[in-house]
Amino acid sequence: MAAKAVFIDRDGVVNEEREYLHRIEEFRFIEGVFDACRMFQRHGYRIVIVTNQSGIGRGYYTEREYTRLTEWMVGEFAQQGITITDVLHCPHHPDEGRAGYRVACGCRKPAPGMLLEAARRHHLDLSRSLMIGDKEADVAAGRAAGVWRTILVRSGHPIEESATRADQVIDSLGALEALQRIITQQEAE
Repeated sequence: MAAKAVFIDRDGVVNEEREYLHRIEEFRFIEGVFDACRMFQRHGYRIVIVTNQSGIGRGYYTEREYTRLTEWMVGEFAQQGITITDVLHCPHHPDEGRAGYRVACGCRKPAPGMLLEAARRHHLDLSRSLMIGDKEADVAAGRAAGVWRTILVRSGHPIEESATRADQVIDSLGALEALQRIITQQEAE
């Protein structure tokens, strides 16, 4: 049987939002992220990070700098006993950026490409999976991919709760009780 996953946006969800973050010394994990990921892991979720990184295409930092930060981040999770199944990123932007990166692609959220690719690579059941993000683009990507539930966190960007299409809004990944209720609800179905 295919595994379930929790797809997590990076900036504003895993770490404090910083524009075009690419330096380890500027990376700050959001409180509770490790506890939340350990809880998901205990309940059988694969953890996949999906992140738009147009700073690469815009020339603010390189693929190498992005990869260095990502490898460090995954290592920090591993030190906490958490396995990150995959980290996928989109370096494109439809309107801005250098040649080859200025493109309307299928991977940049709100498109579902990164989620679909992760599902293909790792045999994930999207209909049993979650998408957690801090923007409507994350919600749209999750819905387009057919995930079970979409969750917005307030830790990244202000959220107009009456306007969101997310299934649920929580304060952050540190809202363990709310996340536990979601997991319990899914397990009961």
